[in-house]
Amino acid sequence: MGIVDFFVNLLKDPRAAIAGWIIALGPLWVYTPLFLIVFVETGLVFFPFLPGDSLLFAAGVFSAPGGGLHLLPTLLVFYAAAILGNTSNYWIARFFGSRIIDSGKVKALTPERMAKLDDFFAKYGGLTIIITRFMPFFRTFAPFIAGTGHMNFGKFTFFNVIGGVSWVSLFVLVGYFFGGVPFVQEHFEVIVLGIVAVSVAPAFVGAVKGALAARKKKARQE
Repeated sequence: MGIVDFFVNLLKDPRAAIAGWIIALGPLWVYTPLFLIVFVETGLVFFPFLPGDSLLFAAGVFSAPGGGLHLLPTLLVFYAAAILGNTSNYWIARFFGSRIIDSGKVKALTPERMAKLDDFFAKYGGLTIIITRFMPFFRTFAPFIAGTGHMNFGKFTFFNVIGGVSWVSLFVLVGYFFGGVPFVQEHFEVIVLGIVAVSVAPAFVGAVKGALAARKKKARQE
């Protein structure tokens, strides 16, 4: 239960986690867990539940003057984690994608979710890599799907860099500029949960629409 509690607490209040790391690891090594969490969320298809958006926002808060982090290193570390994570995910899919999907061990890789991402790639092409950066769960699966044959590596890298830089910059800079506002400080946990809710909303809406469409199709067939 220890690891489960760790992730639950990290999702609920990343500010407390980062504050603890700053004290325990110091101003240099604190960037190690920040890098690893974003890298693992984007780089390993088994960990789509890690709190990327809220962690970026909280790190942005601590990157303001006197917060213990510094803005430029924070951005560079997260840029590297996001871009390298997606690249790792792409190559894992290239070499092991079909076996991972066929094994059924990654329950999140459902046929429905795979079909949605296939539709995304069909409609938006490389922009899928950018769009899904802002969608939890889907940002973990998009590079995996790209690696299974939807995109050559050069094109993937181009959109991967744009998406990674855009995603990191948005959430870190919002935290940096607005994290010191008294209202944000007083309601930090609520705001973090709001960020998670807004991030998940497109995926939730898509799932509901898909379920309703499937139900209508089944009703017509009957």
